[in-house]
Amino acid sequence: MTPQTTQTAQATQATQRTATTRAVLFHELGGPDVLTIEEIALPAPGPGEVRVRVEAIGINRAEALFRSGGYHYQATLPGSRLGYEAAGVVEEVGAGVTAYAPGDAVMAAANFDFGVHGVYAERVVLPEEYLVPRPAGVDAVAGAAAWLAYTTAYGGMVEAGGLRPGGHVVITGASSGVGTAAIQTALRIGAVPIAATRGAAKRERLRALGAPHVIATGEQDLVAEVRRITGGAGADVVFDAIGGPGFARLGGALRPEGTAVLYGWLDRRPAEVPTQWPLTVRGYANGAVVRSAEGRARMAGFVGSGLRDGSLAPVIAEVFEGLESLPDAHRLMESDTHLGKIVVRV
Repeated sequence: MTPQTTQTAQATQATQRTATTRAVLFHELGGPDVLTIEEIALPAPGPGEVRVRVEAIGINRAEALFRSGGYHYQATLPGSRLGYEAAGVVEEVGAGVTAYAPGDAVMAAANFDFGVHGVYAERVVLPEEYLVPRPAGVDAVAGAAAWLAYTTAYGGMVEAGGLRPGGHVVITGASSGVGTAAIQTALRIGAVPIAATRGAAKRERLRALGAPHVIATGEQDLVAEVRRITGGAGADVVFDAIGGPGFARLGGALRPEGTAVLYGWLDRRPAEVPTQWPLTVRGYANGAVVRSAEGRARMAGFVGSGLRDGSLAPVIAEVFEGLESLPDAHRLMESDTHLGKIVVRV
């Protein structure tokens, strides 16, 4: 018997033994306490599907919004799943799957309805297009923290915003997982990140991540500071996580014909559009890019190469242990006191 045959036989035996898995569900909208751990059915992977043993889960603000009813689509209750982002190991593949084999390290590509395919679980079955390879040498915690943050940063700033080497980009919400990823992404392509955060407490930590300029918006005028930093010219791109009425003012930080990219809605009030024409205003949704095979390949190439050469290194705020810790991980997410990505090791 060949090693591959032995591995496949072992995976088949594991499937027969494991008809269920522990997973996190919620049956009503609300705070972190609505999350419950339950034993649910775990089907064998069908054609085009892959079963993954989850090693670590990356926590995203979208999941807290979905759990509480504030996301752009609603949970189907009762019994909604949750979770976009995870790293794990392939246990079994269905018919027709050739890109993956048992034992392969993978990351969830986060372009699915997480109320259906949520990865808050010990094992999940996902269509193969919802996975990307995890680069050799990247551990599960880093893998769970990488995909969504870096693809959002690269897609929003470079593909949507047109950021180029030498350009200046204003990054709001810079202490978040996407914000810290955006700083590294800008530096990797040779651009100049200007990190914006509400308080001065995180200034030195952001500078330690490589941000050459940090603006504490609770104490400094963002537009005036950006103008000073750029010698009066203005930034090429604004990459905004907040939205709301304050989005309009960000136009004043842009050079003529600059681009304001809105990718998040931390301020749930309607966003007001900047009127400092000429400029371009774009909304960015990561799923629109990674949903296509071509888009996933571009993103996987950028993220994978950056993780391998060390230019992209996820900033981990805290690692929690076990599915039972997910409510606490959500509480930390909603506290806004962390810097970087929150991860739960399964």
